[in-house]
Amino acid sequence: MGLMSESVPVRCPACRREHVYAAPSYPCVCGAPVAPPLDPRGAATVVSHRVWDEDWIAVRCEACGRLDEWPYPELGCPCGTLLRIPVAGEEPPAQPAASVPRVDGGTRDRPAFQPVTIRTARDAVTAAALYLRWLGYRDIRRADQRPPSGIGLAARGILAQVDPTVRPASLRDVECLWLTAMTESTGCVYFSLAGYADDARTRADSLGVPLFVLDLTGTPQPVNELADQLDAAGG
Repeated sequence: MGLMSESVPVRCPACRREHVYAAPSYPCVCGAPVAPPLDPRGAATVVSHRVWDEDWIAVRCEACGRLDEWPYPELGCPCGTLLRIPVAGEEPPAQPAASVPRVDGGTRDRPAFQPVTIRTARDAVTAAALYLRWLGYRDIRRADQRPPSGIGLAARGILAQVDPTVRPASLRDVECLWLTAMTESTGCVYFSLAGYADDARTRADSLGVPLFVLDLTGTPQPVNELADQLDAAGG
């Protein structure tokens, strides 16, 4: 697989419209771009419902050989159909690290975070997952318990809530995340597109919950001191 993704023809099975698609690239922790290898001979399939395990694909970085999971390539047809693009030579799923998830050598060795532009709710979840990986967390997956709002992500040592709505996160949202994390004896972090209500920010400070706002470039911006500390120290 080259570092640049080649374009492939895609036909929508619903309306028969022809498209040309190139998979987006994502930044590996080594800083090199990674993109899933597309299969020009395969046929696109319709995504009728979301299954977390099917939304991600293991792709190996050609620069450093690291195997990580990235969003499966998809395309929205103007007819309203969501298409999953066929991938060539899928790798087996990435295996979780055997040690405590922390960046080797400390955070000074981390490359700059490379954001992913947010256009959809799925992009917001992807941006949060990439950021958690950049912090040093591994084996990121869909959380076992669904939060009252948004999407829950989990990794060893952290539970994250991603709220892609246009409503500021409420005090109840923050408290529910904290309570869930307490029952699982893990830390937690909140990502919101629309920010936080004032009482939610105050409560997060007292409970020890780092708060981030996801700007449309896909870069998490720390909202409180706890988030500043997490951003600086890593997972």
